[in-house]
Amino acid sequence: MRTTTLGTNGPTVGRIGLGLMGMSAFYTGKGQDDAESIHTIHRALDLGVTLLDTAEMYGPFINEELLGRALLGRRDEAVIATKFGTLLHRGDGSYGRDGSPENIRISVEGSLTRLGTDHIDVYYQHRMDPNVPIEDTVGECAALIAEGKILGYGLSEASAQTIRRAHAVHPVTALQSEYSLWTRDVEASILPVVRELGIGLVPYSPLGRGFLTGTIRSLDGFDEADFRRNNPRFEGENLEANIRIVEQVDAVAASLGVTAGQVALAWLLAQGDDIVPIPGTKRVSYLEENAAADGVVLNPEHLATLGALEAPAGARYADMSSVEG
Repeated sequence: MRTTTLGTNGPTVGRIGLGLMGMSAFYTGKGQDDAESIHTIHRALDLGVTLLDTAEMYGPFINEELLGRALLGRRDEAVIATKFGTLLHRGDGSYGRDGSPENIRISVEGSLTRLGTDHIDVYYQHRMDPNVPIEDTVGECAALIAEGKILGYGLSEASAQTIRRAHAVHPVTALQSEYSLWTRDVEASILPVVRELGIGLVPYSPLGRGFLTGTIRSLDGFDEADFRRNNPRFEGENLEANIRIVEQVDAVAASLGVTAGQVALAWLLAQGDDIVPIPGTKRVSYLEENAAADGVVLNPEHLATLGALEAPAGARYADMSSVEG
């Protein structure tokens, strides 16, 4: 797999990373086969898929523990990204935003222990805390960098203004935001800012939570607790409308003899070398399919067709207050 640098001063990573969330949380089949998940992580490293993305809230905690077990003896091959800021360690441990220096300290020590490592390569603030100035949060991250506990820090779902304020305190390594063929909000104001400042962009849900693979036609087979059952884009008339969008991706894929998911990832890679998507999967076969997207070449006609796709029906979250615009 080709490699790129994550931002101006970040680590060198494979052009495609691996999101680990679905191995332990939110999606159908979570936690059912840790052995298969670990095998998938090992195969990722073999293929040059080195950016491995987790978070303390996935489980919570068990996803980091899973990655820690998977990396026994292979830590130096991986670039670990994990996240803080959505668990109330100073309270009852429930979900909630806390970007305070005190919470960061508790979070990082827990993550280091669960991951079985002495440093985290990229440490993201998972969601912005409206009650704590971003300057205070980044100041603590800068202290952790000076101590060697983290090598760089990032933001997830941050506004352009917040990115600028954070970067003024200490350079941001990467921004993680949802970005795909049918979630292109970042192109208006976020992408120009991260490029101006030399920040890498790490798109999560680059396959539209599985929709852009072209394999989802109904919610049959989804666990009752699967996040997508309550996602507006998977509901009723929205589902039908969005299937018609994906059929256009299928048509491009058929013309190339590849899968719809590979086309969706190849489109993201074609948007710039500073973009490293992190599709998630628990299975080696899907991992290998995703990794092979690095070799898919889209010509100008393909790119024009895909770029002209209509926006999907439905908001990307049922409660958009869960993200910062």
